Amino acid sequence: MTALTAEAASFIDGRWITGDGEPIVSINPSTGRRIAVTPSTGPAQVAAAVSAARRAFDGGEWSRLSPADRGALLHRFADLLIERREAIIGLAATEIGTPISSAGTLHVDLPAKFFRWFADAAARGPRDGYEQPLPLDHDPITSSSMLLREPAGVVAAIVAYNVPVMMCAYKLGAALAAGCSTVLVTSPRAILLTSAIVRLFEEAGLPSGAVNLVFGPPGTTTLVVESPEVDMVSFTGSAEVGSKILTLAAPTLKKVVLELGGKSPNIVLPGTDLERAVPASVLRFTRNSGQACGATTRTLVPQADFDEYVERSAGFLRSLTVGDPMAPDTILGPLITGEHRAKVEGFLTRARESGAQLPVGGGRPAGLGDGFFLEATLVTDVPNEAEIAQEELFAPVGVVMPYTDLDDAVRMANNSKYALNANVWGPTAEAVAFGRRLRSGTVTINGGGGMRADAPWGGPGYSGIGREGGEEGLREFFEIKHMQWPL
Repeated sequence: MTALTAEAASFIDGRWITGDGEPIVSINPSTGRRIAVTPSTGPAQVAAAVSAARRAFDGGEWSRLSPADRGALLHRFADLLIERREAIIGLAATEIGTPISSAGTLHVDLPAKFFRWFADAAARGPRDGYEQPLPLDHDPITSSSMLLREPAGVVAAIVAYNVPVMMCAYKLGAALAAGCSTVLVTSPRAILLTSAIVRLFEEAGLPSGAVNLVFGPPGTTTLVVESPEVDMVSFTGSAEVGSKILTLAAPTLKKVVLELGGKSPNIVLPGTDLERAVPASVLRFTRNSGQACGATTRTLVPQADFDEYVERSAGFLRSLTVGDPMAPDTILGPLITGEHRAKVEGFLTRARESGAQLPVGGGRPAGLGDGFFLEATLVTDVPNEAEIAQEELFAPVGVVMPYTDLDDAVRMANNSKYALNANVWGPTAEAVAFGRRLRSGTVTINGGGGMRADAPWGGPGYSGIGREGGEEGLREFFEIKHMQWPL
């Protein structure tokens, strides 16, 4: 059984290799202390990883596996993920600061659920099957046709630091289920956790070259995306970097799927039970310290309920424990780096200078000076067009704004360059009707339910291109071939 330790390396063609690139220093965001130094993947090694994926796809052992075999390997990986649950939780708390109170769900249980869904999808095939007969055609002669769904090829899977295991489920789960080979490019802030996940792929028995791991400065991503041996890019991150990915992929006309940011609205309809809505709404923008693209950080409340909503929210925010991610009662851990916290503090400073009020939070918690902690924060007295109400902060900061009527609420909710996620509170029928008016890839009603492995994730505008998860996400990793012959 492979040990999961706080050590990282590049994984190329089935072998763990010490990188020859510049060193990456991993910092525990809770303490500010160094926990590891890892050489990044050098340019020649990046090229070797891409070539290994190319060989695996073009005729290696991986390319010869049946769909059922691919599904079995993914199920074996999911088994190992559950078996190593405690080790993964510990790595997530140490490297990226996720509290252990939520790390099991975010980094083990949900990813395992999604990997299993893709494992089953590999065995049964995409919707309409790997081969789909078409009706006979009689113009100008009688002919028969079929559609063949074939793997897209070598996939560059580029993941962010906040939930890297879940992103691997979306990207590697779907790509491997389809029969693609992969080059996984992880954030320098999550190389220890991601290396541990790749060790589980190795232990599960995936053939050499099916999964390769590289990491380093931005130039590492550039080398992978620009490589002519890569057929498709699946990226999760900021809209700014997503735009650069498109530019890098353009010369070789790669298929690109982008899962980007959000400034998602949380709309409270008239008559909503605030006692129920407030705690759930607050947790939606503070989980993982707000470092989630789908966090509903803009709350829109009827003018008549505004004061009560703010008072209840401030009280609930004050009750959340901020501190050591390894403590079982901690709800909010640190932000990922000191630089990121300073960026968020800049947003808050500019908002105050423009007249915003902060009923709660906005500072650094007492007694936690060594880590990169920020208080859970509520912002009011800003217009919907304000910077802090329009830009993604990736922090436990929520903006609350009043609206006059439902048309006003729709206008405010849709007035964003992002369109990833939304939530609506209110009587179900009214909330569903309101949700239909929203421009958003996902709309939950009264909190929705659990994350569904068979449902897509993503959104238009600055939130990205394409979808991840479910049948729609799986189909992104296929090309379609039409075959036709006369009868």
